[in-house]
Amino acid sequence: MPTALPTIVHLDADAFFVSVELALRPELRGKKVAVGGRERGIIASASYEARACGVYTPMPTTRALAVCPDLILLPHEGNYGEVSRRMFDLCETLTPFVQRNSIDEGYLELKPCGLKSIAAIEAAVRGLQARIWDELKIPASMGIATNKLVAQIASKLRKPRGFVMVPPGEEAAFLAPLDVGKLPGVGAKTEEALKARGLRKVADVCALTDREAAAVFGRDWRGMLAMARGEDDRPVETEHEDAKSYSQQETFAADVAAAADIERVTKRMIDELLPKIREDGKRARTLTVKVRYGDFTQETAGRSLPEASDLEAPFYPLVDALLKQAWTKRRPLRLVSVRFSGIEDGPRQLGLFSDDEKRRKLAAVLDKLNKSGGRGGAVVKHGHQLGGKD
Repeated sequence: MPTALPTIVHLDADAFFVSVELALRPELRGKKVAVGGRERGIIASASYEARACGVYTPMPTTRALAVCPDLILLPHEGNYGEVSRRMFDLCETLTPFVQRNSIDEGYLELKPCGLKSIAAIEAAVRGLQARIWDELKIPASMGIATNKLVAQIASKLRKPRGFVMVPPGEEAAFLAPLDVGKLPGVGAKTEEALKARGLRKVADVCALTDREAAAVFGRDWRGMLAMARGEDDRPVETEHEDAKSYSQQETFAADVAAAADIERVTKRMIDELLPKIREDGKRARTLTVKVRYGDFTQETAGRSLPEASDLEAPFYPLVDALLKQAWTKRRPLRLVSVRFSGIEDGPRQLGLFSDDEKRRKLAAVLDKLNKSGGRGGAVVKHGHQLGGKD
């Protein structure tokens, strides 16, 4: 097995606004279509057929109709925010580590998924790409690499519905033959200026000496050289503005090796976090478990529910699988932690006599009783909390 795997994915929805509208009007697929205002407007998104005719974003609508007289202009009617949310929710069924950059693009970190080979990663990401199309009718391009920079560039190379994977160690070779304008931050004017200096390809930038790079790029020369070599250590950031997480950890006085004890402590933290989530009127979709060994190395695994919940029962079955996935070395543990993310407003409205509603009413009674216990701890405990050493 390789020492490194390409576990970072950049997802870039193709012509997102147009794609949302075409999902509502599938009879227009394959035609020259754009979304924008007809009077004093601009083009917000154009189909690839319209782009081939010279329509681009943010071209004035009047100009777009002049260069492409048979352009089909659609108003903004689709629920773009809802489609975006559903698209990223599908991503979180694959991995809990999803960075939502904008309404139509983001990053995924696949390390917690337990995928052991490049073939397994490719199959998983192709499966996600297919689900986004099958369930939402949104075409998306995927770039896969060992870092965010290379994954982002890869996702944009073969649109629409592109799929490009860059194997570990081949980042610089992948970038070298590309036009220098493919590097993030190098706009049209900068690209022309660089070409005037003979820097047409990314390989030309890599060939510069430090002195030459400083003369061309000024104070940012080190960053430009690193980018041209495909170097990037930015992590996938899972928090976004409308999100919140709930977490708790347990550091043991002495390292713990018994799986039953680790599972009991993990479930106990779930029992302690869910009342806080309910009290805030929220639901959680994703459960992430982290384990730390005595030498301070650590591993993480996470999984998402099909629907967010504020009840303990849906999360209990995830614990065993997550511990097996994260606790791969099976050495004694110094620490275990639990984190809930993918937070949504709740509770979800269900039937008055549904099982979840009955559980929710029981949970409310238990929460009230346990809260009355104050610092004395829980008054009513779940069966798995009984016994043990903690």
